[in-house]
Amino acid sequence: MNSTTIHTPALLNEVIQGLEVRPGRKYIDCTVGTGGHARVILEASSPDGTLLAIDQDPEAIEVSREVLKEYQDRVTLAQDSFSRLNLIASAYGFESVDGVLFDLGLSTLQLERSERGFSFQREGPLDMRMDPASEIDARRLVNELPEQQLVEIIARYGEEARARAIAREIVRQRPIGTTTELADIVARTKGRRGKLHPATKTFQALRIAVNEELDALSAVLPQTLEVLAPGGRLAVITYHSLEDRMVKRFMVTESRDCICPPEVPVCQCGHQRALETLTRKPIRPSAAEISSNPRARSAKLRIARRVQSRGKSGEE
Repeated sequence: MNSTTIHTPALLNEVIQGLEVRPGRKYIDCTVGTGGHARVILEASSPDGTLLAIDQDPEAIEVSREVLKEYQDRVTLAQDSFSRLNLIASAYGFESVDGVLFDLGLSTLQLERSERGFSFQREGPLDMRMDPASEIDARRLVNELPEQQLVEIIARYGEEARARAIAREIVRQRPIGTTTELADIVARTKGRRGKLHPATKTFQALRIAVNEELDALSAVLPQTLEVLAPGGRLAVITYHSLEDRMVKRFMVTESRDCICPPEVPVCQCGHQRALETLTRKPIRPSAAEISSNPRARSAKLRIARRVQSRGKSGEE
């Protein structure tokens, strides 16, 4: 491991405080990356706290194994998709835990490896797979999808206003082989305005589509209710509005006893609240953190606490 693979975790102190990390407790880091958050969780839970560290990227697992080697008797590493959280937790004896963390952003490890194809600033193949064993990569989407499907991906996952023009130009310029080639096509189509690189939203959209990120997040959020013990904390760091809205909606819904439509006079859903939302608004990085770690600038942290289901008496 060298300096290019060291990832500075966003909102580190806020995560540790939000999870209420304590000795002897059990935690799950669903996106261990290069082990930044995991290492501090293990430090704060010394001498006997334990951690299940999950990542679908095998390279991240190997790097975090080295980073966390001094805690090897208290950490379990699992290369898998967090969408299978219940199964993974059960397999490793983490069925009831005190905290679950998601840091949904890309790691420096992924961004700075040009061969991974995540960055429009580094020439590499159009890949973008978090799990290199996955069948679908960005090259296939860019070069094989019909124009209308590209429009839908770029508009939905990138929230890109020029999606139609970009998709049309991509189809016209096929075959496209590298990240910089695609970035140049998008930049020529959109023009260069403002601080944001013109290709940012298109690359985000393709990455989300390749890795089915929103589907995985939608699948895993309800599973956190199964693995969190009463009083356990859920902490989620997001980096774009699609993820943040999904997490906010989940926490709001699970913090209510009834989710029937307003026009229904008597509750028919039988829903019981499972969470207490602890962050009315997301926690954002300070100006000092953004200055030292610019990649944290778009991070938003939301935290909730698992509550007991209410009984007939109405008490938790």
